Order: sequence, then C-alpha cells, then structure tokens
Amino acid sequence: MFLPRRFFLLMLAVILMVAGGFLVPVLFTIGRWVLLLLLIAFIADVVILWRQKGLYAERRMVERFSNGDDNPVRIRLESNYPFTIGVEVIDEIPFVFQRRDVSFRATIPPRGDTTIVYQLRPTERGSYGFGQVRVFATSPIGLVSRRFTLCQPQEVKVYPSYIMLRQYELLAKSNKLNEMGIKRIRRIGNNTDFEQIREYVSGDDYRTINWRATARRSRLMTNVYQEERSRQVFSVIDKGRMMQQSFGGMTLLDYAINASLVLSFVAVNKQDKAGLITFSSQMETFIPASRQSGHLQTLQEALYAEKTVFGETDYSALLTALGRHVSQRSLLILYTSFTSMPALRRQLPFLRQVARKHQLLVVFFEDVELKEVIKEKGKDAKEKGKDGTTIETYYQRVVAEKFVHDQQLVSHTLRQYGILSLLTTPQALSVDVINKYLELNRLSS
Repeated sequence: MFLPRRFFLLMLAVILMVAGGFLVPVLFTIGRWVLLLLLIAFIADVVILWRQKGLYAERRMVERFSNGDDNPVRIRLESNYPFTIGVEVIDEIPFVFQRRDVSFRATIPPRGDTTIVYQLRPTERGSYGFGQVRVFATSPIGLVSRRFTLCQPQEVKVYPSYIMLRQYELLAKSNKLNEMGIKRIRRIGNNTDFEQIREYVSGDDYRTINWRATARRSRLMTNVYQEERSRQVFSVIDKGRMMQQSFGGMTLLDYAINASLVLSFVAVNKQDKAGLITFSSQMETFIPASRQSGHLQTLQEALYAEKTVFGETDYSALLTALGRHVSQRSLLILYTSFTSMPALRRQLPFLRQVARKHQLLVVFFEDVELKEVIKEKGKDAKEKGKDGTTIETYYQRVVAEKFVHDQQLVSHTLRQYGILSLLTTPQALSVDVINKYLELNRLSS
C-alpha cells in the first residue's frame, strides 16, 4: 500500500481547517466532518482495489538484442477492474543501461488493456537480465495506490548488429542501397574467366571463336571459359587493448564486429566465401571461409563471445596462423587501430609478409573527437586573439594535430609498401568497408 500525493494534500487541508478552528470555531466542525469523509473514502478505495487481483502484465521483446541499435520493449497491461484506473509502470531493466527514467504513466479503461513501448540501446555484447515489472494502480478516488509485482525475470542476449544486416538486405532487394551510402559499382565484362583455346565443335557459341588462333591453325578455334571462381574474404579482427577505445558508448571492437558481419553477408551474396579470424597475442578464432546456408549464423555466434584483451597485439601470431590455415590467396580485411608511426613500424614487417601472399586491406579508425578538439581550440584562439591565447590551448591543439597527422602518415606509409588502407570513422565504418570491397571486386574482375 502506497499513499499518493492527493492523500497528503487532502490531509494538509484537514489539518489547516482544524488548526483554523482556534480562530473560527466553525472550521473545527467542518474539519472533523471532512476528516470522517476522507476516512470513509480511504476505506472504500482500499476495498475496491484489493477485493480482486485486478491487473495482469506481459513483457514482450525479441530473444536477441542488436548491439548499437534501438530495440523495442513492450509491456502489455490488462485490467480486470470495472472502472478506469491510472497506473505508474516501472520496469526493472538491466543495470548496465544505467537508466532511471524507465517509468511510465497510463490509464486503462474498464476491463481493458494498454501497451507501453520504449527503446533500449545496448552498447556491449553479452547476457542482460531484466527484473520484474512494478505497477502502482490507483482508482478514480485516488487516495491509495496498490502495488503489483508482475512478470518474471528474463534474460536477453545482445548480439552483433543484425538490424543493420536486415536493413542492408531490405535495401538490396528494393535496389535502394544508395540510401545507405553504398555506391553502385559497374562491373566491366562478364562473370567468366578464360580457361583455354580448343578446336571448335558443333554447338559452340560462335561469339567465342578466336579469329587469331583460327588464322594460325587454319581451322576454327574457340575460347573456353569457366565460371568465375569465388574468392575467400576473411574479416580479421584485432582484439588488442587499443580496440578498447570507445566512441559513442561502443568500443572499436564492437564497431569492427558489426562491420564484419555486414561485410560477410555482402560477400556471400556476391558469391564469395566469408570467413573470420580474431587474434591478439595468438590466433583465438578461426572460421574457414564458406558460403553455405547457415554460415552467417555461425559467424554471428562466434562474434557474440569476442572480447578485447589487455595485452599487446602480436602480428607474428597472425602471420603464422595464416600460413597454417589459409593456403589460397584471399582478401583479408584487417580491423585494427594504429595511432602512431612507432606502433605501425613494429608491425609493418609482418603486414608486408601477409600482403605478399594475400590481398590485404588495413582498416583503422579516425579519431573524430581529436578533430573536434582542434576545431574548438582553433576557435578559442581566434576569439581570444594572439595575446589572449593561453599556452595550454596551444599545447592541446598541437598535440591533437600531431595525432591526426600520424594517422594520415600511417595510411600513406601503408600505401607506399603496396598495402591497401582505409582510414574511416567508427560511425561510417560499415558503409566505407562495403564500398571498398565492391571497388576491389570490380578491379579484380
């Protein structure tokens, strides 16, 4: 039983009446009668609220939440009361959200129902626990609230962003990928590879006749083509400590995981084989490249459990693992974080060896916050003028500019050694990686 604000306001009015009776005696009499009526109304309110069970609630949500996306949660309330009631609903959401605003007010008609919908945006993968739903119901009298404890605790798992995956799939089917930022890449030629020249036989396509070979051999010769072989596309994810850096509440590792899942979907739909490698001080996850049905689900289950480590990344372990498990020349898309030239120089010999055997694309992240710092500090310096600008402001701006310059220098250095690179923001990662993959597909066709 809980007493709402209306009860205390009426009690305050009664107290003022009784106290005023010392000055105006009639107020004392009125106050006693009002107190009696208030007591009768209070008892009646308790009776009508507690004489039956009254409320039923059901929490509805998907079995899996999509990381980094808004996921709807619905609470359906059904009333057995023969009168309209007001309710305050408090859902015990997982503590990881750190939200104190999941409280809603609504009214339910007699023997009717209502549904409350709100959104939750997780930024970490894992298992989240929901508690019970607390509902405080008041009758039209409004002198007391009855608390209902409804719904059972629930567990929900947060997986890599499958909502983005569905968005891409829907846009691909409706031919509206440009709305997502995916560029249209025109492929030149056909989808077949030249295999050999042989003598023409009846039934061969006359358009494949090789006239030069025919002239040399003095008989009809034709080109033989084979279907273009799909190549292997591996998402290679660095799980070192640098990938713990956070942007918009999500770590770089989570951004890389979401992008690799979408890219795998695109690769499979382009008739390529998608695989996965994660590593830190050693190779931790290896899923062979495939395009069989159910393979994307296998990748999603593997990516669900990935966590960063606090140690330094060992690229020699990646080189050894690739030599052991990946014999065919493949496209490797490496998600990592190089913030300075010394960090790149330590790993550059291993990257060059990988690039000799495979087509390597190094994807690393542009620090948007540093650019904001440079912009703000530059604006402060301009407003204060030369004499008013503090030394601290200059130092902060110079350090930020150095970090931004180092990232651009890393990208330039990789290109110098024939290694493809992509410097992008975490928010644009998925779209930029897909566009780069489509571009590489066009160039290799």
